[in-house]
Amino acid sequence: MRLNLKEIIRVPGGSIPFEFQLDLSQLDFYGQTPVTQPVHVRGRVRNAADALLLEGEAATTLSLSCDRCLKPFTKEQTISLDTLLAAELENEESDDIVLLDGETLDLDELVREALVLSMDTKHLCSENCKGLCSGCGVDLNREACRCKPDVDPRLASLAKLLEDMN
Repeated sequence: MRLNLKEIIRVPGGSIPFEFQLDLSQLDFYGQTPVTQPVHVRGRVRNAADALLLEGEAATTLSLSCDRCLKPFTKEQTISLDTLLAAELENEESDDIVLLDGETLDLDELVREALVLSMDTKHLCSENCKGLCSGCGVDLNREACRCKPDVDPRLASLAKLLEDMN
């Protein structure tokens, strides 16, 4: 969505609200497409003493796979969209200010970038997820490991003897 800010660029106190849905289902994030639901975006741009301020939020539900147990799960994601806007920059090194394209703002690109930057690099179905056993592959959240403990080679004969007795 392109937002035309011509009406408020030179009008202190002016405000333009916005609300729309954004489809980011094709967004590739480390080989996955986690944004399966539309992103609901709402907010406003206001002119506060000749400074354009964008205030809003974007919310969606992410479909993810746990990095420990591989179980699919969903997670609500809401991000804040608070930034300064400018038609041109005096200092080229400012990452906090978003440049306008003439008198318009590309909200789709702004939301896409904010969503990607806010996403975790590690996705867990729960904080206490135990994951999969690296030996037998069992889901440790559901059942105990089936691996036999490693026997000290010095005690291998004794372990064999105990095993034969059972």
